[in-house]
Amino acid sequence: MRVMRACMRLDLDFVCVYTAEDAESGHVRLARELGGDTSLYKIISYLDANELFSVADAAEATAVHPGYGFFAEDFRFARRVVRRDRPMVYIGPSWWVIRDLGDKINTKRIARSLNVPTVPGSDRPVYNEVEAEEIASSLFEFQTSQGIVDGVIMVKASAGGGGMGIEEVGNFDEFRSVFRRIRNYAKRNFGDEGVLIEQRIFDFNHLEVQVVSERSGTKHVHFGTRNCSIQSTGKQKRVEIAPGFAPGVIPYTFDATKVIEEITEHSMSMARESGYDNVGTWEWIVTPKGEPFLMEVNTRIQVENGVSSIISRINGEPVDILSEQLRLALGGKLEYSQEDILFTGVGIEYRIVAENTDKRFTPCAGRITKLDWQKHEWLNVYTQVPLDCEYEIPMEYDPNLALAIVWGRDLAEVKVRGAQFLDELILEGTSGGKSENFYTNIRYLKEKTGNILEF
Repeated sequence: MRVMRACMRLDLDFVCVYTAEDAESGHVRLARELGGDTSLYKIISYLDANELFSVADAAEATAVHPGYGFFAEDFRFARRVVRRDRPMVYIGPSWWVIRDLGDKINTKRIARSLNVPTVPGSDRPVYNEVEAEEIASSLFEFQTSQGIVDGVIMVKASAGGGGMGIEEVGNFDEFRSVFRRIRNYAKRNFGDEGVLIEQRIFDFNHLEVQVVSERSGTKHVHFGTRNCSIQSTGKQKRVEIAPGFAPGVIPYTFDATKVIEEITEHSMSMARESGYDNVGTWEWIVTPKGEPFLMEVNTRIQVENGVSSIISRINGEPVDILSEQLRLALGGKLEYSQEDILFTGVGIEYRIVAENTDKRFTPCAGRITKLDWQKHEWLNVYTQVPLDCEYEIPMEYDPNLALAIVWGRDLAEVKVRGAQFLDELILEGTSGGKSENFYTNIRYLKEKTGNILEF
């Protein structure tokens, strides 16, 4: 829905796809409202590339925006967009950039060549079980030497992302079965059974650097940092805050300003080295001692781009990073420098989700009977849930219901405003026909608001 609105701001036509399960979604209604019936195409699956290209051809589209997930980090899809008989513009980084940085192993190689700190562990895809066991054994031994009693390592699909294809292993005896499971999962879901084995760092903060680059790949800026440490048990983000730390306000045990400067400069150096040419995010973990390690690069625009936009100004004017992504992907110039970007205030983004947070964030099926909130000049709410009728949550997809972005002049004010929004938010529903069976994460978000940005 935000992509469609960005198209309207840039005076671009669009067409929009939907599935049978999504027929009642607000994005269908908005597409019809902004573009008429001819702007809508019903498809069987968001994961059928042939079907998507058929829609593009029927609509005579000249560009493709892959959204936030699905094909957004699939370099083969991006390559096909620009190389087919009727080529189009891919709204995102060039396919070779996605290929080079989308692979965690290759990203680690590039990072190490620039002296960018990365998480200790394998620096290439591991396919062989014996080699994997040797790496795992060395990591457990390292943790023991560091005085860590109950060491844990991470086993990841090297081609994965978004918290998918990741498991923790607490002892060497269970490693072999986990390695096999992740390898099979990676082959089935990503077409590459390469596995990454890393040291698990506890009690870290998850920070991101928002990078925006010109299509030439030679001009780059950043729109600050975000803290995404508040996550579900499945490592899915629930609250994002910009900027990523509050030095001078919260008494960190390390120089938070220095850490922010370090991860920002490291991210920009990698953007320059790789010829990055659109919007992307460098994801970092920071230890309790203030040690930063690059985790991965997301070669796409992320859902939380809005919380970075809300604190950013270009030459004093508000910025919309999503609109910038579209404009730059279509050949627009980056006509401002880093010095032209100023940051003001603090932003919080809440993800409103139908889930039982007391039971490992279990998704909640059901029907929304009422969704409403108080309007404020410091608040933006985005939702696909229609506000004038009931809405059945399609369980074929994650039950994300809304994004709320709150701005404040400082950390104290944004926390008060965030709590106010959550108190005023009305979200009612039923599951199995009973309201008592309907769960959301609103109470969880309230509990977390009081100590955001604290380590």
